Amino acid sequence: MQFSDIKAVVFDLDGTLLNTLDDLMNGLNAALSENGMPERSRTDVRRFVGNGLAKLVERAIPDGRANPLYEKTLADTRRFYAQKCRENTKPYDGIAELLAALQQKGLRLAVVSNKPDAQVKKLCGEFFPGRISAAIGQRDGVPLKPAADPVLEALRLLDTSPADAVYVGDSDVDILTAKNAGIPCISVLWGFRDRPLLESAGGKLFAASPAEMIRFF
Repeated sequence: MQFSDIKAVVFDLDGTLLNTLDDLMNGLNAALSENGMPERSRTDVRRFVGNGLAKLVERAIPDGRANPLYEKTLADTRRFYAQKCRENTKPYDGIAELLAALQQKGLRLAVVSNKPDAQVKKLCGEFFPGRISAAIGQRDGVPLKPAADPVLEALRLLDTSPADAVYVGDSDVDILTAKNAGIPCISVLWGFRDRPLLESAGGKLFAASPAEMIRFF
């Protein structure tokens, strides 16, 4: 399949454009240690991410939101991650070339993430200057993905309709987000979820590398 007539591409951030796993793990584990809880492995955190920091902490601590230290641990995770979000994070190989190629084709690019809005804007500005026209993250009072709201907001900022857009992400959350927004989804295979899980979530289109993704456009 080729999307030759579209005008915009909306990307997920973590596990799609940026490998953020180690910094997320380090921010979380600093908060867990601060609150006397056992730290989590990289494998654990890889499974837990995708629905924002609140859900990450809920999945990581004993008894989840019922834990009396949940709110404090969440606040500490936000604080520590804000400090650590640039220590190990970097774009996946080939991402810079992919974004440049899409821009050269005249496509408008956006990022929609469940990570805090300030970090989304900061990371996009630092790693992809001049490439991302709209960057949207988690904000109070705004539904997170898989709700369609942030994707539709990004498309409004790009002056593009869902009929003229494609969504790109690495998770089952992204597949459902695209479905809720009424746009096709390309699932990447270099991120935090494997192909069997993505297929079980309804994934139909896959790219094994950024270079391979260009064939869709």
